[in-house]
Amino acid sequence: MERFGRILGVDVGGKRVGLARTDLLRTAAAPVGTFSPEDSFQEIGRQIRDEGPVIAIVVGWPLTPQGDPTTATGLVTEFIKGLKKRFPGMEVSKMDERYSSRIAMDIMKEAGIPKKKRHKKGRLDQAAAALILQEFIESRPEL
Repeated sequence: MERFGRILGVDVGGKRVGLARTDLLRTAAAPVGTFSPEDSFQEIGRQIRDEGPVIAIVVGWPLTPQGDPTTATGLVTEFIKGLKKRFPGMEVSKMDERYSSRIAMDIMKEAGIPKKKRHKKGRLDQAAAALILQEFIESRPEL
């Protein structure tokens, strides 16, 4: 894998998609924003074009606590197909996202973010995307 380059993290939902990205050395993930599903593809394209280089995209993979697919798994499968079609040649990986939203909420609570702001549309989605991405880079030290 290249020495410098960002990885994008994606938390797919039916109404909103949270995006995050790493720094160029891939040591830390930070939220980018929350977008409609269609706008998220445009933002991913913008990140690749203007904020790159981007070397991979990591998508949260929804599973039940037992590790089985959920009702959202099909939605994420379709999103991944869209990514591969729009960005051929880009590495797309899946990362188990069990409990990511709950953990992201707990982190925001511990950080002192007021309840009203924690529940603001999209804040949780982008925080979950950053958490998924951070877990991915920590689980793959060779990157």
